[in-house]
Amino acid sequence: MARQNGKVKIVPLGGMGEIGKNMTVVEYGNDIIIVDCGMTFPEDEMLGVDIVIPDISYLMKHKSKIRALVLTHGHEDHIGAIPYILKKINMPIYGTKLTLGLLQNKLKEHNLSDTNLNVVQFGQQYKMGIFGVEFIRMGHSIPDSAAIAIRTPLGTILSTGDFKIDFTPITGDRIDLNRIAELGSEGVLLLMSDSTNVTRPGYTMSESTVGDTFNDLFSKAKSRIIIATFASNVHRIQQIINASEINNRKIVLSGRSMLNTTTVASELGYLKVKEDTIIDINDMHKYPGDQICIITTGTQGEPMSALTRIANSEHRKIELYPEDLVIISATPIPGNEKTVSKVINKIIEKGIEVVYESLAEVHVSGHACQEELKVILALTQPKYFIPVHGESRHLMVHADICEAMGTPRENIFILENGQTVEITKNNAKLGPVVQAGNILVDGLGVGDVGNIVLRDRRHLSEDGLIVVVVTMSKQDGKVISGPDIVSRGFVYVRESEDLMEEARRIVRDALTECEKRKITDWATLKSNIRDSLRSFLYNKTKRNPMILPIIMEV
Repeated sequence: MARQNGKVKIVPLGGMGEIGKNMTVVEYGNDIIIVDCGMTFPEDEMLGVDIVIPDISYLMKHKSKIRALVLTHGHEDHIGAIPYILKKINMPIYGTKLTLGLLQNKLKEHNLSDTNLNVVQFGQQYKMGIFGVEFIRMGHSIPDSAAIAIRTPLGTILSTGDFKIDFTPITGDRIDLNRIAELGSEGVLLLMSDSTNVTRPGYTMSESTVGDTFNDLFSKAKSRIIIATFASNVHRIQQIINASEINNRKIVLSGRSMLNTTTVASELGYLKVKEDTIIDINDMHKYPGDQICIITTGTQGEPMSALTRIANSEHRKIELYPEDLVIISATPIPGNEKTVSKVINKIIEKGIEVVYESLAEVHVSGHACQEELKVILALTQPKYFIPVHGESRHLMVHADICEAMGTPRENIFILENGQTVEITKNNAKLGPVVQAGNILVDGLGVGDVGNIVLRDRRHLSEDGLIVVVVTMSKQDGKVISGPDIVSRGFVYVRESEDLMEEARRIVRDALTECEKRKITDWATLKSNIRDSLRSFLYNKTKRNPMILPIIMEV
């Protein structure tokens, strides 16, 4: 490629210092391509929020430069934000067959039909503006995972996506280490590599080891098996199908995402399942318990997930029986340990056996451990390195491993979202910081819940609400009725009548004071009510509820 006097700019908009929400911008001159566009789940303090997506203010400013969005694989943390972003920026999307199959389902739900989706083949070169892009087969917990090699005028950038090195994968071909080595021989300008499991020494175990455990558990189970796994872990679902078919069990699917993923993967040939293996949930009662396996979602203890509803006896179709066996085939995502423990405890309290990762090998990770990460570093020998997809501690450890393998520390960049790196023909350095952060999705609202709304929700959740209703005369501004006080989440009114009566007196005194001072401005009236009542309630209860004065005129 010509034009070697320009610079390549790397702009991470998500996936730095966090697990999930992966999105990276690669820019050269007037051309931009975006690698992945994922979401993450809200943290505990994000009350009521459904999902979190990246802030795309930077892309909105440079809309005309965007040539394509390229996808590494079909997990939510890499494709989950696409429907929301497409409503603002319509752009061509490139990905492998299963990745786009799963994406199409999401786009249908959002009524997005006018989308330019392009199915790619491994090993082929695709022209996107000034960039040449190649998809390289990787191993992960979902088929059709890819690393993405981006050829720029200054050299090749390799983004691994999520991966592990599994020489005995369940479906599909093995990771294409030959092609990665070839790229290394040609010269890799920059490597961006998955850091999720970097704190674990050694190698990630093969997915096939889980199959052996399943076969053992399935052959010994005397009644129904209820097994929870990630809906997008197609390899795990295949293993469950295999164990069920060997042990003459019918499969029932529970959870919308489980049904969607299984349908798409089966239609595209990524799941091998006999015609009569999967039955409708309504036909489950026609078979004895030892012929049923239920595959469900809810491995992270999500409140509305199928497993949580089953554990709480709130599922409309599935009820737990003492002889059931429950298997949780996943590891809690950092931060979810408590919610997962609650679900496990709830099931155990019903006298039901639960098997989870620490008891048996019912889960292996889809991410590379230290030795596999070293293999990629050794094969590529990158000039520059950016660890991605991890919390700060993961990125630091990955940087240390890269330095130990010979890359100078000044060529390794640990970034935060929005912190850019600029690479020229001669060097690389940190560039300006761009706007990046969280956009919160709550119901149909995207971005309308911000810090102030969250602060109010926190306030309400911690201290409750007091509503003061006063009716005043339009003519002379005198109080006609009230004040009436309504408490929600602060105190139980019937048991706190003295407190409420005193609170009404405080409000009356505040209004009398305003009348004396001839204050008729509503904003000032409300402010006086709020201030008087706040200090009174705090002195009496040491609590600080949200106070909402409502003034009506007649």
